[in-house]
Amino acid sequence: MLLALILAMGGTMLLQKAFTPKLGLDLAGGTTVTLSPVTLDGKAPTQDALDRAVNIIRDRVNGSGIADADVVKSGDNIVVSVPGAGQEEVIKKVGTTAEMRFRQVLAVQATQPTANPMATDAPKPSATPSATGTGTPSTQPSKQAGTPSASPTGKALSSALTAPTPTPTAKGKDAKATPSATPTTTATTQPTAQPSQDPNAGMDLSGADPAVVKQFQALNCADPKNRGKGVQDDPNKQFAACDADGSAKYLLDVAKVVGTDIDSASAGIPQGRTDWIVQLSFKGNGPDAWSKLTTKAYNSQEPRNRVAVVLDGVVITAPNIISPIPGGKAEITGGFTQKTAEDLASQLKFGALPLKFKLSEAITISSTLGQDQLMGGLIAGAIGLGLVVLYSLLYYRGLGIVAVLSLVVASVLTYFSVVLLGKNASFALSLPHIIGLVVSIGITADSFIVYFERIRDEMKEGRRTLRAAVEVAWVRARRTILIADAVMFIAAVVLYFLAVGGVAGFAFAMGLTTLIDIVVVFLFTKPFIALLARLKFFSKGHKLSGLDAERMADTHHTTTPQEA
Repeated sequence: MLLALILAMGGTMLLQKAFTPKLGLDLAGGTTVTLSPVTLDGKAPTQDALDRAVNIIRDRVNGSGIADADVVKSGDNIVVSVPGAGQEEVIKKVGTTAEMRFRQVLAVQATQPTANPMATDAPKPSATPSATGTGTPSTQPSKQAGTPSASPTGKALSSALTAPTPTPTAKGKDAKATPSATPTTTATTQPTAQPSQDPNAGMDLSGADPAVVKQFQALNCADPKNRGKGVQDDPNKQFAACDADGSAKYLLDVAKVVGTDIDSASAGIPQGRTDWIVQLSFKGNGPDAWSKLTTKAYNSQEPRNRVAVVLDGVVITAPNIISPIPGGKAEITGGFTQKTAEDLASQLKFGALPLKFKLSEAITISSTLGQDQLMGGLIAGAIGLGLVVLYSLLYYRGLGIVAVLSLVVASVLTYFSVVLLGKNASFALSLPHIIGLVVSIGITADSFIVYFERIRDEMKEGRRTLRAAVEVAWVRARRTILIADAVMFIAAVVLYFLAVGGVAGFAFAMGLTTLIDIVVVFLFTKPFIALLARLKFFSKGHKLSGLDAERMADTHHTTTPQEA
């Protein structure tokens, strides 16, 4: 069983191409950013808002609790340190407010011509219910012909989320639903259509706030400043917004569903598809509000049959709704990669920041000093391991081989665990972790010492053979080993949940190696000793076996009848 476990872990490492541990900030360097809060009234933020922001950012960068990321308050600022990450990656992860809004589209306008004349062939994203009521893309055409068709390009978290670019379609009696042939420089006798001087031509602006209409008309999406950064998105008011690459602008109704209505968010690839999506489920009044929003959109004409998904003032996607979507579930699509989908799901899952922040400082930390510290920690661990091995061989002689091999097996399992946790759970090995791993050498040594001494006690005075003593001693020793490891593990768990930073890292390493010690003792140490008990070298009490009469008499002398 132990061999199968080691082979499985080794095979996983090979498949994932992960062979070295992921190092923490103090060993591998990383990035430290300082975020300063921005409030609408210019006043200092409340401590409650700062505390909530710290907790949300900590969840984002250290969601599993073992990534060695550090998030602390410094006055009114928040300082975030992330190991092994670049400045852009950290800023994107911690600085995004992640305010999600679901708004009905009132009007949409392309803001730049489409470079590809065949773009109108691309299907428009739309939302349809699946068996569980989840929105999925569809290519159903719009309900109203002759209106401009705009399929916005969306980008989430500054990552490319490709969708068809807004493309104005032809109007008039000669307009065709199919795309025209690739244009050439040959002139035609047909007059060229002149654009209307009225920017509202062809738009249904009924029910739109005149002030927001003016903002919509004046909105310049070619300017990156108008695409999310610093944009105030009040969910209770209508809103004019751009998509992330500035190819379309939207006039949006008040938000009927917001980020706080989201119960859970996860990234994945649905069965039968190849694209990454973000799946949402709503809570509280969210399912009812989502159903009403999609029903209202379904009963509306183009472009009001679309619902825009807005993140931090940027339209990610605005699919057509071709059927009401009950059930409180939805999907966000838009050309996500695995990373952008997982980042968005993480931000939505842990909630929006209660404050907006601006970047005050970003520092890249060198790993030079960390390499010296790592070398020092490895040397300390090697010295400790060497001393335990030397003592075991001198004191227990032949039995010391069992101790040495037990430590080797424990070291292999520990290394494999650290590598796999780094690859799959963002576990970053830091100095506190190394200290915890070095301390664990003593934990493993304690376990086999308890077992060895129990065996000697059973064999003293010749009461039992070695094979019988191994089994009887195991029944008694395992109780002591389990109790000792349980106490150590409980202490590690309590310390891990009550502490943060380096202390939590030490506790995690200690808890991990305590579990590994139980695995090694039960699956290796005991079976290996039972195997050695069949050898004459040990069963006959050879002088170098560690079980000879002279050595056991030295450790536990009793008075014989002859001495009396």
